[in-house]
Amino acid sequence: MIDEGTRWRRFAALLPPADAREILDCWDIGEQEAGLDQLVAGLLKHQVPISETVRAEIAVAAEVWGMRPALAPGLGQCLSGDQEDTGLRLIEHAVTVPLRGSSVGDDTALVDLLVVPWIACTRCGQVLARAHSQEPWGDLSYLARHYVLFFPGHSASKGLFAPDSAWDALAQLRMSCGQA
Repeated sequence: MIDEGTRWRRFAALLPPADAREILDCWDIGEQEAGLDQLVAGLLKHQVPISETVRAEIAVAAEVWGMRPALAPGLGQCLSGDQEDTGLRLIEHAVTVPLRGSSVGDDTALVDLLVVPWIACTRCGQVLARAHSQEPWGDLSYLARHYVLFFPGHSASKGLFAPDSAWDALAQLRMSCGQA
């Protein structure tokens, strides 16, 4: 399993050296949120093409650091690279309709939650999703209550993960299809 520091260095290496140094400086001083913001801004500014797998990994990092809603639009605008990438694909869109938790798994933890498909395996079709509660005013909770792996059209989930386990869920998605 890759540690977070290694991931951070890989993300920084996507950018020119001066920008990469700023990203690494943010990591070193504990300003991961600012570093992620600079990463996405740098990818856009320098028109750096990224693979769909890298886009999904950045989305998970943004999720972990509470930056997903802020960075998702910019991340979606980053240039696509590596047309041969057959790994992961970020599938979340602003118009994604959440699914009832009971439609993707029989685990009681999902019953009252809404599940938002998020990252798909392009090889096997399995999906990693975020499971949210619905706020009284109708919006989804800001933070995911669980992460869930499932195959669309099947009513049994393949894995349920705690709110602090986004990277573990992504690793399981990759391992289930031999992409680790």
